[in-house]
Amino acid sequence: MCTVVIRVPASADQPTRVLAIRDEDPARPWNPLGRWWPEPHAGIVGVRDVRAGGAWLAAEPETGRLAVLLNRADVSTRPESELVSRGGIVLESVAGRSPVGEPATHGFNLVEVAGPRARVLTWNGSALRAVDLAPGTHMIAHDDVDDPTTPRIARWLGEFRAAEPIDGERWWMPWVAVLQRSAELGSTDDRAIIRDNRPHGYPTLSLLACVASVSPHDIDVHYGELAEPGHWGAGLELA
Repeated sequence: MCTVVIRVPASADQPTRVLAIRDEDPARPWNPLGRWWPEPHAGIVGVRDVRAGGAWLAAEPETGRLAVLLNRADVSTRPESELVSRGGIVLESVAGRSPVGEPATHGFNLVEVAGPRARVLTWNGSALRAVDLAPGTHMIAHDDVDDPTTPRIARWLGEFRAAEPIDGERWWMPWVAVLQRSAELGSTDDRAIIRDNRPHGYPTLSLLACVASVSPHDIDVHYGELAEPGHWGAGLELA
């Protein structure tokens, strides 16, 4: 039940801005932002899932591509033995190979950024759809883009839209301020962004976040972990 906030620029000479918060089982190991993959993915920087070897978020700075994966409920009737990890889709996406047809995975929302352009590919186990993102600020969780029936989107999308990224190296600070205000809610509140999903039947909590500024030929990505899963605590230091 991850969350992504993305600002698509009105002009191609401006960067796309991304804030991605990862919810995962704290017992599932990961590698922080880095270059973890051999050829043909050696140029990719990302957050690696140790168990399956794929990525939650990945970027290819030389091509200006970034992708991040959010889980989504599905109606697939395929047996588990026929399904593969969703993390490989992220690596393929930043290599320029987006999923097509009927992916052999559980459902997902895949946010794809290529310089000033962005879209979300959604797979529910039955149909694969692509939604191009218009200029402006959008929010994605476990259902559709800007979904007004998702409580955290209904509560916070307007605030993210009002919190324009600032000029300078720490452009993301207005969005982090929104995150901090959102954390005044309990982490089990349906409207929360920093989350404890266990009461909802999932073993996942908010663990970390990345911010990225994506231009056609460069990507600047920063990473930070919460000191305590599912809790804002001392905040989030992105480095």
